Amino acid sequence: MIGRLNHVAIAVPDIAAAAEMYRKTLGAEVSAPEALEEHGVTVVFITLPNTKIELLEPLGGESPIARFLERNPDGGMHHICYEVDDIVAARDQLVNSGARVLGSGEPRIGAHGKPVLFLHPKDFNGTLIELEQT
Repeated sequence: MIGRLNHVAIAVPDIAAAAEMYRKTLGAEVSAPEALEEHGVTVVFITLPNTKIELLEPLGGESPIARFLERNPDGGMHHICYEVDDIVAARDQLVNSGARVLGSGEPRIGAHGKPVLFLHPKDFNGTLIELEQT
């Protein structure tokens, strides 16, 4: 069912400073910031040869990333994202296996303009999982 690793997401308190650290210190290719109001975040993508790193900054106080940063003020890994061919089929298979889908259970459009879902971290060893349809 799952395909390749699409990205690892890291919550950061200051996306400009974090992006600059990746750019200057590591010599990484860093995208421009993009506000995703529906998800309550601003994102930056760092392109690697085999995957991406997604930096997440809260967009407003109600952002799930704001709550994450309250518990982890320096930031940290927020989730990992795997690709799937058919997100609805993957969701149905996961639910039938006992996994919990967060939110309404219906895919939403993510940062790459593709359908995404999030799976409960308690079902995956404490790791929040995002699925993105390829």
